[in-house]
Amino acid sequence: MIVRLLIPFIALLLFFLESNFALFSPLEFNERTVYLVPRFLFLYLVFISVYYDRKRAIQYGLVFGILFDVFYLNLIGLYTVLYPLVCIIAGSTVRYMHQHLATTIALAIGLMGIFEFVLYQFFYFISYTSMPLDVFFYDRLLPTIGANLLFLLMLGWIFKYLISARLLQRVE
Repeated sequence: MIVRLLIPFIALLLFFLESNFALFSPLEFNERTVYLVPRFLFLYLVFISVYYDRKRAIQYGLVFGILFDVFYLNLIGLYTVLYPLVCIIAGSTVRYMHQHLATTIALAIGLMGIFEFVLYQFFYFISYTSMPLDVFFYDRLLPTIGANLLFLLMLGWIFKYLISARLLQRVE
């Protein structure tokens, strides 16, 4: 019973932890301002899509996308659409690749990079940001990928273990 509630509890915890870790950004590094955007929930949703159930991941993506839009963004619908879409892509991609932890981490980081670029293009299109592409790439995208890769290297195996334990419990 506890494992059943553990997956949504971790998603909720990661949702709230993202805002706490966002307080550490921006950072001054070599006379440059770098932005580290925590995408813990995003990465967790990819792991749920790959190791558990794509349909359940889409449901979580929809719920947390709405929550993200309501709590952190003045624009309703952006994360509500993008989170489930990422879950669909991750769940569909895993059919063509091995479900090894390293490939899942690479998939999650690759999707996160695309996700960040789509968000940048959207906000640039609506004139919410005027950050040039090269500044976005070097001062936001690369540091964000690095920080989230470090997060996944530390906790990715725990995500895989917990999700696999839930899957085994569900099968029994």
